[in-house]
Amino acid sequence: MRKQPTPIFFLFLLIPFFLVAAFLFAPSYATAFSVPQVQASIDNRLDGQSADSSLVIQGVSISGMQMIPLAYRSRAYMPFWIDDQLYLDAASALIEAIGRAGDDGLLPADYHLIAVSRLLAELAQARTAGHGVSPDRLADLDLILTDAFLLLGTHLSIGKVNPKTLLARWTVDPGQVALLPALIQAVETGDVAAALSALRPSHKGYIALRKELAQLRKIAEYGGWSTHQDFPVLRPGDRGQEVEGLRRRLLAGWDLDPYVQVNDPQRFDSGLVEAVKRFQRRHGLNDDGVVGPATMGMLNVSVEQRIRQVEINLERWRWLPHQLEERYVMVNMANFTLGAVDADQTVLTMRVVVGRPARRSPVFSSKISYLVVNPYWTVPTTIAVEDILPLVQKDADYLTERGIRVYSTWRADATEMDPTTIDWQVYHKDRFPFTLRQDPGPHNALGRVKFMFANAHAVYLHGTPDHTIFNQIQRDISSGCIRLEDPLALAYFLIEGDPRWTAHELTKQVESGQPLKIQLGHPVPVHLLYMTAWADPQGILQFRGDIYDRDPLLDKALGQRFSGKK
Repeated sequence: MRKQPTPIFFLFLLIPFFLVAAFLFAPSYATAFSVPQVQASIDNRLDGQSADSSLVIQGVSISGMQMIPLAYRSRAYMPFWIDDQLYLDAASALIEAIGRAGDDGLLPADYHLIAVSRLLAELAQARTAGHGVSPDRLADLDLILTDAFLLLGTHLSIGKVNPKTLLARWTVDPGQVALLPALIQAVETGDVAAALSALRPSHKGYIALRKELAQLRKIAEYGGWSTHQDFPVLRPGDRGQEVEGLRRRLLAGWDLDPYVQVNDPQRFDSGLVEAVKRFQRRHGLNDDGVVGPATMGMLNVSVEQRIRQVEINLERWRWLPHQLEERYVMVNMANFTLGAVDADQTVLTMRVVVGRPARRSPVFSSKISYLVVNPYWTVPTTIAVEDILPLVQKDADYLTERGIRVYSTWRADATEMDPTTIDWQVYHKDRFPFTLRQDPGPHNALGRVKFMFANAHAVYLHGTPDHTIFNQIQRDISSGCIRLEDPLALAYFLIEGDPRWTAHELTKQVESGQPLKIQLGHPVPVHLLYMTAWADPQGILQFRGDIYDRDPLLDKALGQRFSGKK
């Protein structure tokens, strides 16, 4: 059974922020204009318009001029949102979908709701007063709604914010977005929500995080949780009102099971200890069950702040390629972890070290094309003059003890020099002609394997001789490259299925100490990401600290409303 059609004059009432209603179109006004008149008005609006043109309708700057003229020409300028019976059912569905843009962390107001409501109110007023309805106003409405669909579809597909405005060297290609087919599908089927849904990322990570956003908003609706609690360190076995406050906080955030019976709510019992540990793990803290300053700081982040953090990271998901490959490597720098994925299953995880705030690891995607076993390390100039030179000036044997050779220049024909014959005290960052190169071995800064992929940042993955650093919770201490906890495990993953190599043969090559470049038969995609909120494979919401202070910049960019005006 076909649902009751929605009359155009009362469609404005469907807009979120207004009342909801549906009425039949009054027959006495159906003859005041015709669809061909609206069609002619649209044709007139777009006459001579091209992708480079600008068009302002009802004070709204139309964003989709690369596609709108083409879209309307493909249907001889027939309106998209006004059917041949002069009903706006599809428009109603679009307005409802725009009202739900917040489910993806977007702002419904960005999609011309004010202009649409103004137009619909004007049409409704004309009907009430018994005046004729201008086909030009209906043409305006149709064009603005089309632009709203394309704008929302674009934001769902590739994000509202251009990542290159925040990350100058952003090189991730999200792929082509089929907006025009989606628009046609939405209008022909009447299922606007489905057409828009097909445009948003299909990654499990995006879907799960979007679901968690809805859960957080439910918590907020129930009052959220208290913040700014200031009390001393709480330990298992403690008792008092502070413990009861901690219990309420963990209950509100769903870290404590509300159905477990508690005899003494003011006692820091074993159940509360487990809830604290769960909270600590979800926030990247040491899960010792003790509520110290770091844990208290995380507990005092409001639910509204967490909601915004999730919205920010949904945007980061929208920047990624629409289709992730069957096998790939993904590094989340904010979580200091690497995962290797095969057939949508994470088959390998390990801890990593990322760049310190002053030498941040970049965000980009590439493909691992080869790996080097027992690599040499040619020391970058920045590291040589800022990190190594001061140590050499204090200890003349520093280079020799670590197998670092000194060459006279950066030229290929540079001669090797004896580091003990050089007066290192006279050199500094503006005067350092030497090349430093470390031999393979137990002290090599790259460990036993390095993994190479094309990028503009001179960044790669590699091992390390110092494994104690992986015991640290926060591991942003490198010079930009990613240090791996278990490089051999990643190497095994990359050569899997290669008839030239087995894990045993690769291990033998490593143990030989001899350098060898191994070209991969099938390069494996690698994605270096920065996610401060996500849902893990078990659907547990995770939060991490913003080590590079990137969240505020994206927060500000997302919060800037699309005004739609010149």
